[in-house]
Amino acid sequence: MGRAFLLRLVGREDGTTVMNTFGRSFRFTSFGESHGAAIGGVVDGMPAGVPVDPAYVQRLMARRRPGQPGMTGASARQEADEVRFLSGIYEGRTLGTPVAFVMENRDARSADYAAMADSYRPSHADDTYDAKYGWRDARGGGRASARETAARVAAGALAQCFLETAGVKVYAYTEQIGAVRCGAPYAAYDLARVYDAPLYCPAPDAAAAMEAELKRCAAEGDTVGGCVRGVIRGLPKGCGEPVYDKLTARLAAAMMGINAARGFEVGMGFEAAAMHGSEHNDAWAGVDAQGVLRTECNLCGGVRGGISTGEDIWFRVAFKPIATLGRPVGLWHKQEGLRAQTVGGRHDVCCVPRAVPVVEAMAALTVADLLLAYRSRLPETGGGTVPAHR
Repeated sequence: MGRAFLLRLVGREDGTTVMNTFGRSFRFTSFGESHGAAIGGVVDGMPAGVPVDPAYVQRLMARRRPGQPGMTGASARQEADEVRFLSGIYEGRTLGTPVAFVMENRDARSADYAAMADSYRPSHADDTYDAKYGWRDARGGGRASARETAARVAAGALAQCFLETAGVKVYAYTEQIGAVRCGAPYAAYDLARVYDAPLYCPAPDAAAAMEAELKRCAAEGDTVGGCVRGVIRGLPKGCGEPVYDKLTARLAAAMMGINAARGFEVGMGFEAAAMHGSEHNDAWAGVDAQGVLRTECNLCGGVRGGISTGEDIWFRVAFKPIATLGRPVGLWHKQEGLRAQTVGGRHDVCCVPRAVPVVEAMAALTVADLLLAYRSRLPETGGGTVPAHR
């Protein structure tokens, strides 16, 4: 084999493989393509003795599947996403060993993509995957497909089982689709009931307007973007590292690694750019019953200096419109050049509602990883001291 081919195979000149793993202490590796036999993953670093209810995992998986009540404009592809655990769990509890799981792909229609094997769709990863590997799976986008996010939700469910034992809760909801946005801050909504709401939007008036926007786009063969709001509650004060490995940076990496994600912010985010310091400063509110020093408004989003404050961590993720339209677009054919053509396959009008459980999963994986690192430094394990009035 030539050196150039070998470098493409391993991904980097130092011989390390391409990254399909997320996390450090709580590590998740996914595998599989959109139209392959199956997708799945391995979670390593899961503490022993954590209760895992398969029915709970399936409930979380169902939230990502199209066809849920009120999920207007979702893909017609119907995968059961039945998670089969292969290792790491015995009699309903984790063993502390790697937890492996798999989900079969049963409703792939690869023939829909036969005409696109030698062409590149606009705003897709077809040409970049070809440039990186010199070879790609054109069926449904292969590894670049959002189908891979099902494995993230399964791993995130395991992370949430662990976080449940630590009193940490992770929530997400549809905050915006197109120009339609929820009018109130996250604290105004019952986040535990989000998945009972149409489009996973807790504001009824906004949800109705979002549904109308999705129907209009579908009728015109168009798509639309939007935003998901995430909230993390109960994470202890002191999680995260300063300077180059901040909690905010870890969350940003997690969210920007989701398909179609194009923006991320914590707390006031980009709105802070238009504020004065007198408006944005978090005034102290005093020490709560748990001895944690709190602020009046938590405008920083629960993170200061890259470290958790013990207050709610609230953030937002922006998603671009789905690139596959329901009308002809310009495809670049390797031999013929530019040609208008309708792209095959089954696709969402908007990815945002189905991205809600994915954002939740990636946030859970992030804070599970950070929580393990935090616990390793507690006084009883030999690390530092915990001062009063933290």
